[in-house]
Amino acid sequence: MSMVSVGAKTIHFPTPACVVGSYDADDKPNVMTAAWSGICCSRPPSVYVSLREATYTHGNIKARGAYTINIPSADHIVAVDYFGIASGRDEDKLARAGLTAAPSDLVNAPYVVGFPVVIECRVTHTVELGLHTQFVGKIVDVKGDESVMQDGRLDITKIQPPIYDPSRNRYYGVGRDLGRAFRIGKLLCADG
Repeated sequence: MSMVSVGAKTIHFPTPACVVGSYDADDKPNVMTAAWSGICCSRPPSVYVSLREATYTHGNIKARGAYTINIPSADHIVAVDYFGIASGRDEDKLARAGLTAAPSDLVNAPYVVGFPVVIECRVTHTVELGLHTQFVGKIVDVKGDESVMQDGRLDITKIQPPIYDPSRNRYYGVGRDLGRAFRIGKLLCADG
C-alpha cells in the first residue's frame, strides 16, 4: 500500500448527512442539513453539531438552546440535499420539500415528520472553533419509528441513513454487516 497526501481537508469517514431542526424568532420550524455532527460523550449522552455563524440555524440554536438531529432514510435524499442548499431565511424549506415538522415535547425545537429517527437535544456547551461553532447537546431522548426497530432497538439496515462523502461530494447508503462490535476483535486477543 502506498499512501498519497491529499492535504489538510475536512474529510472523515463515515460522515453523516443529518438534518438539524430549530425554531426561528417567529416560532417557524427550520431545518438544515449538516455533516459535521456526531456523538461526543457517553455520560451524559451528548451529540454535537458544528455550524457556521452565517447559517440561519446557528442563530436559532443560540437563541433557543435546543435542536433536534433528524436522521433521514435514503428515500429522503433529495430533500436532505435541498435542506443544505437553501436558506430558511428565504423560504419554507419543509413546505417546498412536501414535509412537515412537529414540536418536540421535550426540547424547544421541531423534528421532521416522516424521518425514521429523531434525537432531541438541549444545548450544554457552545464552543467557538474558528469558522464553525460547535453546539454540544445533551440527548434528552431518541425516538425511532416502529418500522425501523428490531427487537426493541434501532436497526441501521432498516433506517438506511445516507452517508456523505466530503471527498467526492456524493451520498452513499449503508453497506453490508461486517461483524459484531466488541466481539470480532476478540479473535486477536491472547485468550481469543
